[in-house]
Amino acid sequence: MAVSANRLELLQIADAVAREKSIDRMIVIESMQDAIEKAAKTRYGAETNVRAEINPKTGELRLWRLLEVVDAVEEPSRQIELKYAKAKAADAKLGDFLTEPLPPIEFGRIAAQSAKQVIVQKVRDAERDRMYEEYINRVGEIVNGTVKRVEYGNVIVDLGRGEAIIRRDELIPRELYRYGDRVRAYIYDVRREQRGPQIFLSRTHPQFMAKLFQQEVPEIYDGIITIRSIARDPGSRAKIAVTSSDSSIDPVGACVGMRGSRVQAVVAELQGEKIDIIPWTESIADLVVSALQPADVAKVVLDEQAERIEVVVPDEQLSLAIGRRGQNVRLASQLIGWDIDILTEAEESERRQKEFTERSALFMQALDVDEMVAQLLASEGFSSVEELAYIDASEIASIQGFDEETAGEIQQRAADYLAAIEKANDDERIKLGVSDDLYEIPGLNAAMLVALGHDGVKNVEDFAGCAADDLVGWTERKDGETKRFDGTFKDFPVSREEAEEMILQARLKAGWITEADLATAEEAIEEGAPA
Repeated sequence: MAVSANRLELLQIADAVAREKSIDRMIVIESMQDAIEKAAKTRYGAETNVRAEINPKTGELRLWRLLEVVDAVEEPSRQIELKYAKAKAADAKLGDFLTEPLPPIEFGRIAAQSAKQVIVQKVRDAERDRMYEEYINRVGEIVNGTVKRVEYGNVIVDLGRGEAIIRRDELIPRELYRYGDRVRAYIYDVRREQRGPQIFLSRTHPQFMAKLFQQEVPEIYDGIITIRSIARDPGSRAKIAVTSSDSSIDPVGACVGMRGSRVQAVVAELQGEKIDIIPWTESIADLVVSALQPADVAKVVLDEQAERIEVVVPDEQLSLAIGRRGQNVRLASQLIGWDIDILTEAEESERRQKEFTERSALFMQALDVDEMVAQLLASEGFSSVEELAYIDASEIASIQGFDEETAGEIQQRAADYLAAIEKANDDERIKLGVSDDLYEIPGLNAAMLVALGHDGVKNVEDFAGCAADDLVGWTERKDGETKRFDGTFKDFPVSREEAEEMILQARLKAGWITEADLATAEEAIEEGAPA
């Protein structure tokens, strides 16, 4: 059968639009069908159920009217009574649709314009879907583009098959782009929005640097070297921690390259941003020493519960360790994920002297001993009255000038002091209305019950409803800064694991869970299944 010129033109148009917009040819043909249906309804009536079909091989156009088979006709243009339907098709039944062919229509100017709008909208929607599906799978990649325009400091980038935006705060400081400039950036987000998919790029994201190193260092691309952590002050300085799975390959040397060629390529792309590359280690103490380079570190003290590190440096190294405007210590903190406090050796010595004086005063007041005895106890490393009360008496007796009798007397005085404090706390607990039952939970004492009472926890049920964060506090990290929120037991040496065990015992006592539940959960954990 010969194909008319009009039919050929229809297919040629569909092919051309599909190629230009990089969408499926059938989507264009379906949009044409929808447009023809809309135009046909202006001819045969909006209430008519019209269907159009374009043969994708020949371009032949066919129109039908659909009629639903019903008992009683309410809309003659859309429905047909069952007895008349059976006359047209013997097997017709209620709910079926019969088709009646319609003659081809001539498109008037208004109908053609309407059809064009339908096609344009459908093609635009398909193009947006194609673009979203393409770029949502490319989040985390580096793309190259050309600057299309700059609006209020935001850079609009032409990626060839779509547009993306680098917001002003995602640009490296003092970076200027003009129309036609080439730009490389990291895709960190793709969103569906009313005006179409929005592709967000960044040149300040830490992973932008990671991807640049991946392009420059084959060992990173191959997975031999792994980037464990990155901290950036975009355009100024960055720290990157790397590790190697092959002991024969130096991860730092591989990233630096021959005469610094590899790292310099990354530095050039980042507008001269200085990069410190350090070897990653699971030892936090060793890691912080490397992270604070070029400063020398004399001493490191870890507080694992609070994820805080205290670093002591020589007096002349303080400014170097802190860095300009605190940059060096801030980046080191971001790299490790812990807070870092820096002290000079003089400041640490002064603090230790202050702690020694405070402990001596505490022992003098609590144990009713003279200054010399108190200082002897403090200098031997005893830091609390509890420690003196519960330690083996021989430890105290071994101090020069002490004997067993003296040790026993000191321990008795310590026990009496703690008992007096316990009674005072218990009296306050009773005033606060805190239940005696809480004493049955292992690990709780009168002072803790007073703290719970001040926070409104008065009985086992209340305590069972607590979370570990409520008791020991928690930390939140935002924009590279860590904020600490205190819990009820902020003044007590209670770990998160101990707090969780106390809450578990309270829930057992309150009847929220049973020993059988615990046994089942432990078995599931041992088998590696979720409890």
